[in-house]
Amino acid sequence: MKLKPSHPALHEARTIHPKYVVPVEGKVILKPANTNDKLGKGSYVIRKGAWRGFPLFSVTLQERATCPPDCMRWAECYGNGMAYAHRFEHGPEFEAQLLREIEATARLYPHGFAVRLHILGDFYSVEYVRQWGDMLAKFPNLHVYGYTARHDGSIGAAIRFVRLRFKDRFWIRFSRNHEYAGGDIYAADKGKVAKGIHCPEQTGKTQSCLDCGLCWAIETTIIFQDHDELNKQRKLKANENSNG
Repeated sequence: MKLKPSHPALHEARTIHPKYVVPVEGKVILKPANTNDKLGKGSYVIRKGAWRGFPLFSVTLQERATCPPDCMRWAECYGNGMAYAHRFEHGPEFEAQLLREIEATARLYPHGFAVRLHILGDFYSVEYVRQWGDMLAKFPNLHVYGYTARHDGSIGAAIRFVRLRFKDRFWIRFSRNHEYAGGDIYAADKGKVAKGIHCPEQTGKTQSCLDCGLCWAIETTIIFQDHDELNKQRKLKANENSNG
């Protein structure tokens, strides 16, 4: 769902679902993948690739409030259609709770676990990026993947630094329509790059991210279809199948 240019959420840098922005007190930040259809579809253990056997968790922040205004999805954010998703309030309390949960999860899964950043939202400060770097250094069983619109400035530089330090465990792709040419890795829009691999979950080649693993295994650009367009196609196909 694309918002009109006059929508206040665009100018106020916030979600259109503010009542689902929640404090971390009394909540669990790390959500298992089985709570998200794309990630897990009822399961939470990675079934393919170098991270096979790792449980997968996700982190969700408030879209736009933590994102740069030049994000390619500023007006048509995936979160516009996620009315009931809990977006955690970012800041010191969130970071303290996150560290406690990562510590506990690292003890629970000594052989490895993975975290998907961010279902909604983005890296919002250099300090927050550095926290992930510190946690990767402290917990060698922690693995991270995700996408970011923070390709410029000090936050982008901090992300690149952590990526260089932990290349096999910090697979953060920049959301830009570029092909891989060494260095940064990318997530691109469908039809915008000549060389890349279309997301297998979107094309129906895998059931979920748990059965794929490409985003944390190859440097080739991963190509994603617009979610609104994808949902329309899936609904159309479901209707065709039901009508037999």
